[in-house]
Amino acid sequence: MSKIGKKPIEIPPNVSVKIEEDKILVEGPLGKLEKKLRPEIGVEIKDGKIVVFPKIETKNTKALWGTFRQLIFNMVEGVTKGFQKQLEIEGLGYRAEMEGKNLILRVGFSHPVIISIPEEVKVSVEKNIITVSGIDKELVGQVAANIEKVKPAEPYKGKGIKYVGEEIIRKVGKKATGAK
Repeated sequence: MSKIGKKPIEIPPNVSVKIEEDKILVEGPLGKLEKKLRPEIGVEIKDGKIVVFPKIETKNTKALWGTFRQLIFNMVEGVTKGFQKQLEIEGLGYRAEMEGKNLILRVGFSHPVIISIPEEVKVSVEKNIITVSGIDKELVGQVAANIEKVKPAEPYKGKGIKYVGEEIIRKVGKKATGAK
């Protein structure tokens, strides 16, 4: 039995949820999201709560049960509050700027790196902090990961792109050998 899967999801008063045969639609003040459901998982609304349950027993039903419950919970939270990830650029001469719907990163390469941002996600740059926000948690996380992947922070000086609050474990550089 899935610990997460059996918890019901509260529906806030300003959110509407529709369940069609193979997908769920969640609409709230920030926008609307939809997710295709797997045939092993059933979803229904009881007493103002969303209940997720297994329909067919297969080898991975328990894992899908908890996963889909959490995905639906993230949809409800996304259309009410939204999600946000912050990245920090560290390094001399490293900078980022928005140009239309493209993020331009200058991070020590011979050329600027251009990342196109999807319509559903907003990106803002303030000094050395890049803020990625939107209603779809999966998409916000993927865009932030794509930005970080351009130049991950290296362990010797810590230069590169990292999440705000992330600790980079520093390595010690080469040491001069002592003269005998």
